Amino acid sequence: MDIASIRKDYTLKSLEISDVKASPFDQFHSWLREAVDSQALEVNAMTLSTMGLDGAPIGRIVLLKELDHGFVFFTNYESQKGQELAQNPKASLTFFWAELERQVRVTGSVEKIDSVQSDEYFFSRPISSQLGAWTSPQSKVIDSRGELELRLSEVSRRFENEKISRPSFWGGYRLIPKSVEFWQGRPSRLHDRIRYDLKEDGNWNISRLAP
Repeated sequence: MDIASIRKDYTLKSLEISDVKASPFDQFHSWLREAVDSQALEVNAMTLSTMGLDGAPIGRIVLLKELDHGFVFFTNYESQKGQELAQNPKASLTFFWAELERQVRVTGSVEKIDSVQSDEYFFSRPISSQLGAWTSPQSKVIDSRGELELRLSEVSRRFENEKISRPSFWGGYRLIPKSVEFWQGRPSRLHDRIRYDLKEDGNWNISRLAP
């Protein structure tokens, strides 16, 4: 297969500073709504990139679950990404909506959300997902799929006789952005890139970047 010959010319839309909103949160909400309306697949899927414990960057797909003054996602605190964020609480997020030829990149600091908010989301999940959070020693080496299924059986039996609770090792994080870049594909690889940078006064500086 000739990988080098694979290419697509982007022609759907354009992006101008004069058209974007003053806040990157408002702009993101607008683009997210368009992605939903376009029936894009997994519109809230994002690549979370952290700094590995060995100093090498690592990324994985997680799901955005809330947007307040930051981007909120949930995971096992004892997982690889949880350990990485404990050591270096800075990360980046990347969204890609191919159907709209758009990308959004977010960088900033990460904090744990409060337990009340984590509880609210945990108990909104299907029971199977709640049991799954208790079952998986996320990122740890296991011998087989059978070991995981045995753990699920044990957890299910346990919560037949007691009310299910949120594991103390599972909850939410919030990435508070310092920079948000909106990318719109354009012809001839001359893409539109608009970046918001947080200023010391709490306002946002908006600039155009070369593609």
